[in-house]
Amino acid sequence: MQAAQIDALMKMVGGPRDSALLRFSIGSALVSAGRSTEAVAHLEQALAWQADYSAAWKLLGRARAESGDAAGAIDAYRHGIAVAEARGDVQAAREMTVFLRRLEKQQAGG
Repeated sequence: MQAAQIDALMKMVGGPRDSALLRFSIGSALVSAGRSTEAVAHLEQALAWQADYSAAWKLLGRARAESGDAAGAIDAYRHGIAVAEARGDVQAAREMTVFLRRLEKQQAGG
């Protein structure tokens, strides 16, 4: 089921419906399918089009962390927290703060 959903979404890339929401949806489907490394590029594109998309920042942090890029995940969470706070998206900021602290603790060897 996920593969069919991903294929259907990917067919829209580069067309008139290509947007931040489409790229976020592709990224989300890829992460759910265990394909986080592939998701990163789509989430980065979503943020290139809509830099204040806090959910995309949160998912980008997760995708980078799951891909083994802890430094990139930390960077994404920091940006995402700033965006979420500026938008008043308190819950997203809190969630990303928790994920950020966990990664920073892991990086510090704790």
